[in-house]
Amino acid sequence: MKRWISLVLVAIICVGLFAGCGGGGKSSSSSAPAAGSSAAPSEAPSEAPAKTTDFPKRAVNVTCPWAAGGGTDTILRAICLAAEKELGQTITVTNTTGGGGATGFAATMNAEPDGYNLGMITFELNSLPPQGLVPFSYENFDCIMRINMDPAAISVPADAPYDTLEEFIEYAKANPGTLNCGNSGPGSVWHIAAGLVEQTCGVEFKHVPFDGAAPAVTDLAGGHIELVSVSPAEVRGQIEAGTVKMLAVMAEERDPLFPDVPTFKECGYDVVFGTWRGLALPQGVPAEERQILIDAFTKAYEDPDFVTQAQNLGLGLAYQNDADFTAFLADNYAMVEETMKAIGLI
Repeated sequence: MKRWISLVLVAIICVGLFAGCGGGGKSSSSSAPAAGSSAAPSEAPSEAPAKTTDFPKRAVNVTCPWAAGGGTDTILRAICLAAEKELGQTITVTNTTGGGGATGFAATMNAEPDGYNLGMITFELNSLPPQGLVPFSYENFDCIMRINMDPAAISVPADAPYDTLEEFIEYAKANPGTLNCGNSGPGSVWHIAAGLVEQTCGVEFKHVPFDGAAPAVTDLAGGHIELVSVSPAEVRGQIEAGTVKMLAVMAEERDPLFPDVPTFKECGYDVVFGTWRGLALPQGVPAEERQILIDAFTKAYEDPDFVTQAQNLGLGLAYQNDADFTAFLADNYAMVEETMKAIGLI
């Protein structure tokens, strides 16, 4: 109850911030040669347009909507460290937490659009608006890139009477509403993942909320529930211990941690879903500054030190450029909203 009250309060605060936020965009212009003028014959043609900005001239701030030390904070600091080498300036990460990510998202959206302020956006940017908890959406941001995505996966006890997704779906259809599916809380990404499976595969689960994925997985291993829909990394320990088995992942490709586990698509179900993280700017940042940031963070994403750290964290790297990330957010938002309606969260 306290969590929902907190979210509502944050929504009220965000409304005030949003209402007071002007366009904030800055315009720039450049002079062109006068009509009819011509260059002297001795002048060499210019090889490239002259750079019109010396950005960045000072430290850049990146807002993290989640607490220090978590997965989002850790991967953000890693890519920022790599991007410092490209920008030639310090990048400061500021943790602005609260409201299930809403406070940090609002801070990024309302920041000065000068290129010196950007932020991490996460899955919750698409799950909060459909519930009416924030007065903004992904459309109020300009994307830089998607950094990672961790797919959901259906995992069951090792002694369950099914060994494939097809067998599991057949069993679930024959026993509607009897399989207890653990998730990381009402409205969480893994709750929505299970709802998407219901919607796509024509089955019905009994949803059991836990305070995070870890206790749900513990109950699964103990035989107290029949399935979970969390990420592969979150059941890795139990699978290695032989108490849990994974049936399929909701990804475009098989998870490198579990190369023998098929995707839902391979099993005939068009389900691709998971949690994601990316970088975005407040709207109105000048095009040249925006492109400098895109180039710097794209190179940082390819930095070997960053790649190694992400892999050590067990986080799946899933790059998308600014245009593809924007298109992904639109599709993801529509799917999340539809699924949340189907499972009664809206």
